[in-house]
Amino acid sequence: MWQWYKITYKQMKRSFLYLSALSVLTASCNNNDSNGGNAGANTLPAPTPLSYQVLQVHPHDTSAFTQGLVYHNGVLYESTGNPDARQGAGWVGTAAITTGKQDKQVVLPPEIFGEGITLLGDKIYQITWQNQKGFVYDVKTFRKIREFSYRGEGWGITNDGSHLIVSDGSSNIYYWNPETLKEEKRLSIQDQNGLKNNINELEFINGFLYANVWQTPQILKIDTATGNVVGVLDLSDLVRSYPELTTPPSDVLNGIAWDSTKNRLFITGKRWPKLFELRLN
Repeated sequence: MWQWYKITYKQMKRSFLYLSALSVLTASCNNNDSNGGNAGANTLPAPTPLSYQVLQVHPHDTSAFTQGLVYHNGVLYESTGNPDARQGAGWVGTAAITTGKQDKQVVLPPEIFGEGITLLGDKIYQITWQNQKGFVYDVKTFRKIREFSYRGEGWGITNDGSHLIVSDGSSNIYYWNPETLKEEKRLSIQDQNGLKNNINELEFINGFLYANVWQTPQILKIDTATGNVVGVLDLSDLVRSYPELTTPPSDVLNGIAWDSTKNRLFITGKRWPKLFELRLN
């Protein structure tokens, strides 16, 4: 039953992606974004391969269907979804890096499928998959401050210090005002082959947007001025080195958190048994 639900969840997302890809292509023909849509994408240089080294390997709880990961002031924050209600509801809280132990501060109702989180100021912002609603929590107490609504799906979220940056599984990312929670601009993501769909978990690092591509072990480095993919962090070798990352209940890579004080990157996946601490070279 769990496997059936898992397949259904993926099929639903995949169907959405096909539709969103068609809508993005249609929109680019009729109404170019500020970055010029996809015009000239085939003239872009290929992204630079990014190298890394593994600093530490930590445990991660395999019950966590990770959707969002944030590191702030020595604390790792995590949000999860609930593809199978029998495995427990989604939650928002903290996770101890060295032990993987969770502290579930907010447990979501079973009908709410939690997605990404980001921390801006003294607030945690969370989006949801198909519920078309988000939540804002106080970072110290996890008290819910407000709810808000938006159209479409929610996948990943991060911020650049002034805007919330949101993905919906298409090739678009959306910049929201953190006070009004309304879209102020959007950007299409492309490389030398054209638009890049399946943009999922996000992290803002040193002026660039890093984006996990759903169902792949790749993280894209994106120029936020143009939407062009300028680098690719390919974690295929890392995944192959740990067979337990591809053995059920482990699912796909999904979770990027940046520690700006020590210049280290934390990555994990949905129900992965490992949390990796990396140094980008």
